[in-house]
Amino acid sequence: MKAAVFHGPGKPLSIEDVDIDAPGPREVLIKTKAVGLCHSDLHFIEGNFPHPTPTILGHEASGVVEAVGSSVTYVKPGDHVITCLSPFCGECEFCLTGRMSLCQAPELKRGKDEAPRLSQNGELVHQALNLSSFAEKMLVHEHALVKVRDDMPFPQAALLGCGVTTGVGCVHNTAKIEVGSTVAVIGCGGVGLSVINGAAIAGASRIIAIDMQGSKLNLAKQFGATDVVNASDGDPVAQVIEMTGGGVQYSFEAVGVKQTVEQSFAMLKRGGTATAIGMIQIGVQVEFPGFQFFLQEKKMQGSFMGSNRFRVDMPNYVEFYMQGKLKLDDMISQTIKLEQINEAFEELKTGETARSVIVFD
Repeated sequence: MKAAVFHGPGKPLSIEDVDIDAPGPREVLIKTKAVGLCHSDLHFIEGNFPHPTPTILGHEASGVVEAVGSSVTYVKPGDHVITCLSPFCGECEFCLTGRMSLCQAPELKRGKDEAPRLSQNGELVHQALNLSSFAEKMLVHEHALVKVRDDMPFPQAALLGCGVTTGVGCVHNTAKIEVGSTVAVIGCGGVGLSVINGAAIAGASRIIAIDMQGSKLNLAKQFGATDVVNASDGDPVAQVIEMTGGGVQYSFEAVGVKQTVEQSFAMLKRGGTATAIGMIQIGVQVEFPGFQFFLQEKKMQGSFMGSNRFRVDMPNYVEFYMQGKLKLDDMISQTIKLEQINEAFEELKTGETARSVIVFD
């Protein structure tokens, strides 16, 4: 199969032939139909998060089941599926207490004494995040996918595999905002737009979108933002506090930078909750005024993949899309071929695109 292979930081992805094994017990072979380019992949490409090479990146995908291994009962060939980078084992403490996104699921990988799922000339090609979706096919454990209805378009379905589930999920599952809440969202890329969309679906009364790109702020209005703040025009914290008369009840940081994480906490009113979603670089420390935690009851929390229960959440998000509530069409900046992946990542660096989606024939 053709795949975009990552050979190390600073190097362009290389379109190469890679061998993919037949599905083993509880494994599913998927023909990839669409995959989104997520900023998390760019972190690996730029070396912010070390990863063994060679590897195939990509984790926000949809496709069609081509074959299944023994013991697989959940899906069959022909089923339409979305993959998820937070698979579940169903047996650990986190799964049994309803926090499936925190499951480490080591037994869902192949052992060192088994043939690798991906290889080239008999040598191992590493699988990224249990998926490796920048390829014509994926071989994954059945607990890393969810069935969806056949009339869900593949490019829009792919977005649910990471960015949308992260953004909508952090509103509904992690923060659990109340109807009528005031919300601020820092960063209006794919995840931030999904936070805005999720807050609108949840019934927030005021949603303030914050970014430095005017084009993204205009797009944020289409996703449900009631107000916008251009951070290049001055201190966004001061602007939010002034326009709300003291701060918001909930803030969401979707950039992954020390300054914006700290700003998300600073723009809260008393009793407010800030949720950090952005993929902040390893080793970065963030700071907050300690007295505000106990004297003002402000809270700071993280959210990984929207605290998802993806086999429940993603089908619900599909229904939201079909009902016109989830604005997935507007999130797709462009559809491209696999061979255009490096150019699309360069465009992602500019901050002008929400999501580029690779579409396979």
